[in-house]
Amino acid sequence: MNVLLVGSGGREHALAWKIAASPLLTKLYAAPGNPGIAREAEIVALDVNNHGAVAAFCRDKAIDLVVVGPEAPLVAGLGDDLRAAGIRVFGASAKAAQLEGSKGFTKDLCREYGIPTAAYERFSDAAAARAYVEAKGAPIVVKADGLAAGKGVTVAMTLDEALAAIDACFDGTFGGAGAEVVVEDFLTGEEASFFCLCDGTTALPFGTAQDHKRVGDGDTGPNTGGMGAYSPAPVMTQEMIDRTMREIIEPTMRGMKEMGAPFAGVLFAGLMITDQGPELIEYNVRFGDPECQVLMMRLKDDILVLLNAAADGQLAHMSVRWRDEAALTVVMAAPGYPGTPEKGSVIGGLDDAGEGAEIFHAGTASKEGAIIANGGRVLNVTALGKTVSAAQKAAYEAIGRIDWPEGFYRRDIGWRAVEREEQQ
Repeated sequence: MNVLLVGSGGREHALAWKIAASPLLTKLYAAPGNPGIAREAEIVALDVNNHGAVAAFCRDKAIDLVVVGPEAPLVAGLGDDLRAAGIRVFGASAKAAQLEGSKGFTKDLCREYGIPTAAYERFSDAAAARAYVEAKGAPIVVKADGLAAGKGVTVAMTLDEALAAIDACFDGTFGGAGAEVVVEDFLTGEEASFFCLCDGTTALPFGTAQDHKRVGDGDTGPNTGGMGAYSPAPVMTQEMIDRTMREIIEPTMRGMKEMGAPFAGVLFAGLMITDQGPELIEYNVRFGDPECQVLMMRLKDDILVLLNAAADGQLAHMSVRWRDEAALTVVMAAPGYPGTPEKGSVIGGLDDAGEGAEIFHAGTASKEGAIIANGGRVLNVTALGKTVSAAQKAAYEAIGRIDWPEGFYRRDIGWRAVEREEQQ
């Protein structure tokens, strides 16, 4: 098979690494890629916003499957345009991608289909949103409705913080994504990430993970796109998985089909496990980043077989096997992140992560033969271990081999699971 992978982050490097191991693969191309992905694929200079150019490339190279990593091309309809050109795609249609592209869309779907989620209201007017927040009080959650690269959500612990978040949305901090806001009740519990591969009809459970959104140790500081993750998430017991499928995923699949937007691709449910059970925080329509990295490390099966089955509507006949080990990834970030990151510092020591560890490139570039930091989240240092504690130890040992004085990272990734293991 000839495969084109769209994307340039740590998620796509992990996907490239796993796809490259498939016996089904003939040739892997990636656009725009990164220096890590270049070790697994041929990087091609394609403007992925030019859907006609992508389709022409696919015809020219006899591409059998396009795997779309990030959410923005899906929301922009890349999958629709490629399918219309007769090209097979793993990734949601534009209409189905509204599950991530509009938080209000998803909340309205939850309301209509009885899917457990925090109570909410939608606003397109700053004064009305501020009045609602002042009446409700804090803690409260303010979300830019559209895509904001993981930075449009404020979990406001004070009224002033909530009002500032509303102002930021309507003042254009998040561009068009903040033209409308969703304000929702604060949920108490433990967060978890739950994934399903979907083919429009069938949703196949595809692993659990727990992300760490706050920039600082002890879950302090502003939200980021994710500073680390581990898999599996202990809070996602089989009973909780079954409830999530029954109460959240299956009604979503049914609802999307009924509105003429059957969901095919990967459905990523961000959950809060409350005293009442699982509640939906948000949906994403792509593999999480950095959750994808730990899922790919643990996956036993050939990822291409599964992606093909999703693209062909054949998931009802599939199952997924996982390694017994846990996996943990630590994000190494550039100074200034999650604000404006400092780019250009040189990174060394990337060739030997140690046994059972992999270094996935997220925001790197190549300059004069050296690897340099070229983004906020720069590296995903990922390792397997018999326990989360063992995976954590291996990941931090791998970080010790990396020569990048400017990089920073959290030192407590996996702390909840490690605490659980110590108590057993």
